[in-house]
Amino acid sequence: MKPAKITPPTPQWVIDISQVSSIPRPSPTGKIPDPPGFTGGSSSSGGSGGNKKPTAPSKPPPTQSETDDLFLKKAWELALAPGKSLPMNFIMMYMSGNTLQIFSIMMVWMLFQNPLRALANMGSTFRRFDNERTHQRLWAVKLVFVLMQFVALGVGVWKVNGMGLLPNRRSDWLAWEGVRQAREMVGNGGGWS
Repeated sequence: MKPAKITPPTPQWVIDISQVSSIPRPSPTGKIPDPPGFTGGSSSSGGSGGNKKPTAPSKPPPTQSETDDLFLKKAWELALAPGKSLPMNFIMMYMSGNTLQIFSIMMVWMLFQNPLRALANMGSTFRRFDNERTHQRLWAVKLVFVLMQFVALGVGVWKVNGMGLLPNRRSDWLAWEGVRQAREMVGNGGGWS
């Protein structure tokens, strides 16, 4: 014969939680004062807020020249953003080594692809800042943006040259030219023959 299952008694905390909904709570319209520093007037309590709306000094809307200056400031931030990533790109290219591996090839590919894509989309990038009042002052911002992208491309060319993929010697172009041999090699004094 199987013994009967005995269910354990319900813990006291479960009983307390189930009875919480039956405990009367104070109404939100009670006489609780607002906390210090509270300036909202939406509560109808007898606190310091009451039904009065705080009178904050209204700021006048910005003028067109202030808006244009803000547009140019944001455009300069956008133009200088590629320069902020240049040290990181340079260090990543230096640390990836000069051997032909999938990692270094993908890094160089991205280093060329991102500036070229940014240069191709430059018109749409600066379109939101361009209007009749900022058009004349925006050319310098675009010039800096282009220069930053060319510096990023220069880091890519430096990396490709370091990997030996840039044809910059006569032997790379002419079939009858041999690779120049070094006259002497410096070693650490161990077993060079």
